Amino acid sequence: MESFHRITALDPFEPGEPPLDRIVEGTPRTRTWNSEESADGTRHAGLWEATPGAWKIAYDEWEFCTILSGISEIEDEMGRVHRLEAGDSFVIRPGFSGIWRVIETTRKAYVICL
Repeated sequence: MESFHRITALDPFEPGEPPLDRIVEGTPRTRTWNSEESADGTRHAGLWEATPGAWKIAYDEWEFCTILSGISEIEDEMGRVHRLEAGDSFVIRPGFSGIWRVIETTRKAYVICL
């Protein structure tokens, strides 16, 4: 494995969607470019994109993200809404639960640690 790897949307992506039992609004679709994974599978980095819709989220992992384009909102269990736009960076820690709502198709760069 090389010591430098560029993460790009030109790489092959994996299409997907949130599990049906978690969708609360719309018909969101996702694309994931999981460009980097540690040898032990505990760290991942790449790009993720989702179309408008909303779904329940529950994190067991730690994730750092930067929104590259679009607008999303993350609502926590207390009902607080965090609006996210291009240039915003944030961390979600294990134990977080809420709703991810995509207002405009959103693309983010991410690093996940299990």
